[in-house]
Amino acid sequence: MSLSLYDSSIAVYVRMLQNLSHFLDKAETYAAEEKIPLTTFTEAGLGHGMFPFARQIQLASDAAKGGGARLAGVEAPSMPDTETTFPELKERIAKTIAFLQALERSQVDGQEGRQIVLTFPGRTMEFTGETFLLTFSLPNFLFHVTTAYAILRSQGVPLGKMDFLAGAQTAAASA
Repeated sequence: MSLSLYDSSIAVYVRMLQNLSHFLDKAETYAAEEKIPLTTFTEAGLGHGMFPFARQIQLASDAAKGGGARLAGVEAPSMPDTETTFPELKERIAKTIAFLQALERSQVDGQEGRQIVLTFPGRTMEFTGETFLLTFSLPNFLFHVTTAYAILRSQGVPLGKMDFLAGAQTAAASA
């Protein structure tokens, strides 16, 4: 049995977005216990030139919905990047997951050879569906998920490796 493009993309985006939502849940719990304003987290960053936590969530969402849309040959939903609160960030993640889950397996599988062209100021990148996913879309998406995780960790939120890998399933398994 071969690994499908859908399973390598949509399923991964959805699982990691669910894990990202779990990070927010753990951060909310930690903030309540330690009496830390949630803006401490939404505005936190890792260093000069890097976007803060809230923007990392938006960029992870953009990478997932854009990746899924390009692979399926459909338009990604527009989201305004105005989320600043935890409820707004969670809603954005939920909307992104809903969009991805609405994509049909038949829209993605078999698109390994689809030409995908990304245009940036001063640069154009050309991919097949497969190379887009494996060398650009997934790495970009996981970069933003990892950065969001690292920002929360740097702020003391008790996230561990299994939170990153299994999200809420970690809590369910230990309960």
